[in-house]
Amino acid sequence: MNQLKPESDLDLAGKQTRAGSLRQRIADEILSGRLPPGTRLEEQELADRFGVSRTPVREALKALVETGLVEIRPHRGALVAIPSRQHMHDLFEVMRELEAISARYAAQRMTAAERKKLQDFHDRTRILVRDGEIDAYAAMNVGFHTLIYEGTHNTALVENTMAVRQRLSPFRRAQFRLVGRLASSFAEHDAVVRAILQGDAAAAEVAMAHHIGTVDTVSEEFTR
Repeated sequence: MNQLKPESDLDLAGKQTRAGSLRQRIADEILSGRLPPGTRLEEQELADRFGVSRTPVREALKALVETGLVEIRPHRGALVAIPSRQHMHDLFEVMRELEAISARYAAQRMTAAERKKLQDFHDRTRILVRDGEIDAYAAMNVGFHTLIYEGTHNTALVENTMAVRQRLSPFRRAQFRLVGRLASSFAEHDAVVRAILQGDAAAAEVAMAHHIGTVDTVSEEFTR
């Protein structure tokens, strides 16, 4: 006959499961930019919001410290990590190369249907820029770049580009809080789209490299 585990073991397993689930939910909010770099992570506030006790919150935050997404500062407690400028520059340097290659391949390989979809998607963001819809533009910005990745028809390139993009997501999203950034981002996208639609691989690569380089520069405000 199967015997139940001792209650203490069940409690421990339950706590670990709750902490693991909570860790992933907090990580998702950090990586999506909903919890921007520097945000203070109050244990009680998180416990209330997610409907748990402070114990799994404390365990989740400890685990997130190990991943580098959260840091503990004296007298301030847990914060969404603000990485060093050099580390961020290194990540953006890799991102710039991956995105530039993606734009080049997209210009060479996108089907007519994919090009039309990219153009239509880009045109829709123009309205969001006009109306100053920061959150909606940030969401569609992810979609815009994803269409270009998919247009490369290179699975390995898509997977690697998406992996680096996820790590930079909070900072790419945060850029839109800067005055005038929506309009300049749209203009940079426009140069990329025109090159892709014309099948000009070299111009698409240069335009995308410029775009990501600009994002790197404006993101300095959110690093230390």
